[in-house]
Amino acid sequence: MWTPADRALVGNFGSGQALTDDQFRFLEPLIPPARPGGRPRSTDMRNLLDGLFYLVRTGCQWRHLPPPPAFPPWPTVYGYMRAFLRDGVWESIRHHFVVMLREGAGREASPSAAIIDTQSVKTTESGGPRGWDAAKRLKGRKRHIAVDTDGLLLGILVHAADIQDADGLGDLLKRLKPLYNWLRAVFADSIYNRLAALLACFLAGLVLIIVRRLAGSTGFVVQPRRWVVERSLGWFGRWRRLSKDYEALPEVSEAMVTLAAIRLMLHRLAHPNRRRLPAP
Repeated sequence: MWTPADRALVGNFGSGQALTDDQFRFLEPLIPPARPGGRPRSTDMRNLLDGLFYLVRTGCQWRHLPPPPAFPPWPTVYGYMRAFLRDGVWESIRHHFVVMLREGAGREASPSAAIIDTQSVKTTESGGPRGWDAAKRLKGRKRHIAVDTDGLLLGILVHAADIQDADGLGDLLKRLKPLYNWLRAVFADSIYNRLAALLACFLAGLVLIIVRRLAGSTGFVVQPRRWVVERSLGWFGRWRRLSKDYEALPEVSEAMVTLAAIRLMLHRLAHPNRRRLPAP
């Protein structure tokens, strides 16, 4: 049931969910200042972030972003997104929020276990690397993600769908291990029970734990540990920009997923007593 409190959380942009004052208070210190020299920054960064989250949530095209005064011009929003991606700002914010949420829950900043899985999605005519996933029978890319035991995104790697899960694990672990030094174990399904995955975990100093399906079970069965990463993929499915891979570059695809994860974690930080977003 809709209440005035729900309406206030959703804000002025419908399912785009404008940032509240409490939410922006967490983001503001993490936004890089303008570079010295040249013309002073005139862009309202809160309005720009609203535009980015609006695009990821609603799935609109860059050129279809509502024009000023709703949001800055779309080239400005796109330019800041790419500049922050190049400088590692999105990854820095995501990592910072993961640490804040874990410490706020009384846990260690670095997880000791991660759960990994992939999601194959179709691509569009935008171009870029893609491949044929014979198991899912689609042409596109794979989102290779790792989450902690609470479902928080620890890292993501986007690659062509014809690359096997076990073969892509090594590159994902190279991103994870420097950020989480206490990581010791990785939970995965049986598709990772391959030499390439075992070798990647060995080189990273990790133990690969295969979660197997219970013998004799049929149909959908919730698997221990693995359900956490499946739930995280389900969360991302609510963001229409992620319904397919609309981006030409894999790194931009990774940024879109990271932005969705940032927005979800931001809601937890600012509204700890409201774990679920209200329905649009």
